[in-house]
Amino acid sequence: MFSRIARISSAKQLTKSAQFRLYSFKASEQPRIRIGSVAPDWTAETTKGKISFHDFVESSKKWVVLFSHPADFTPVCTTELGAFSKLAPEFAKRNVTLLGLSTEDVDSHNAWIKDIEDVTGGPFSFPIIADPKKEIAFKYDMVSEEDFQKLSNQMVPTVRSVFVIDPSKKVRLIMTYPASTGRNSAEVLRVIDSLQLADKKGVVTPIDWTAGEDVIIPPTVSDADAKAKFGEFVTIKPYLRTTKAPQ
Repeated sequence: MFSRIARISSAKQLTKSAQFRLYSFKASEQPRIRIGSVAPDWTAETTKGKISFHDFVESSKKWVVLFSHPADFTPVCTTELGAFSKLAPEFAKRNVTLLGLSTEDVDSHNAWIKDIEDVTGGPFSFPIIADPKKEIAFKYDMVSEEDFQKLSNQMVPTVRSVFVIDPSKKVRLIMTYPASTGRNSAEVLRVIDSLQLADKKGVVTPIDWTAGEDVIIPPTVSDADAKAKFGEFVTIKPYLRTTKAPQ
């Protein structure tokens, strides 16, 4: 395994030193991503073929979970991608596509997928984006402060960024973890449930909410309108009213 990794790494380094000289990354030119902003567009090779992101979202009409991992053949990332792959059928039920990313190439990703499948005991199901030129990592600010200073001339690991993007290409959630901390894949699924329910039914969800539990009626909805829309509800405070999760 380690000899295979070494061969992949040495081959890539011969071309990467030249690539790095062709690009500059200025903080002043970096897109500002906020909740509600349009996710930056990109075109890249993946383990499932080339994707032009905005075209992909428009044609598929799917939600997207775009998340980065520091590097291929790393221990925490192997457990993370394995967990997300196992949950892929649950995301698919919610009309969600998973897209992973690191600043390595497709050959490296494909070799690593074999290890992920060995560890998880099942097939790997979603695309991993190749970003060796680090253009997507730059657009989505997927690196630490220290590594941002190295973008133009070194191989850098990405932090554990998560972006939930809806079918209109709007960013709906942003989470960023340090490289040392693995993510909670169930939390990402929980957030999708909350966002989609809020969009469809006009409710909000309380702390630690999971699908099927009671929800909160927004304060902007009057008691009369709440009664008409949701039926019975419980008033805990004038601004805090709960009701059964609408179907």
